[in-house]
Amino acid sequence: MKCVLIEYPKCSTCKKAKKYLEDHHVVFEDRNIVENTPNIHELKEMIEKSGEDIKKFFNTSGLLYKSMNLKEKLNDMNYDDKLNLLASNGMLIKRPLIVFDNHVIIGFKEDKLNHIIK
Repeated sequence: MKCVLIEYPKCSTCKKAKKYLEDHHVVFEDRNIVENTPNIHELKEMIEKSGEDIKKFFNTSGLLYKSMNLKEKLNDMNYDDKLNLLASNGMLIKRPLIVFDNHVIIGFKEDKLNHIIK
């Protein structure tokens, strides 16, 4: 099973996810979300695999999200505008993203990981 951990190295939640994957001997590709931000095509696939609304992919607690006043603006944006915005800056994306062949986990959710890797 292929696994990609898309993370920001300074993020404490990302560090927990990485440790979890290592402790459970999951082989994964480690990808820095700022240096290698997911492109529009990748984001579309991840959103589809996750089964979640695109809004769940926004890092609502991030400084950039807040400084851009996105809480109010997102409601007036269409899907493609949101997608382009996410692809424009990795700091806007909620992290970590844990991407498997048929699943995407947004954030570190140990219960979901347990279900997938067992």
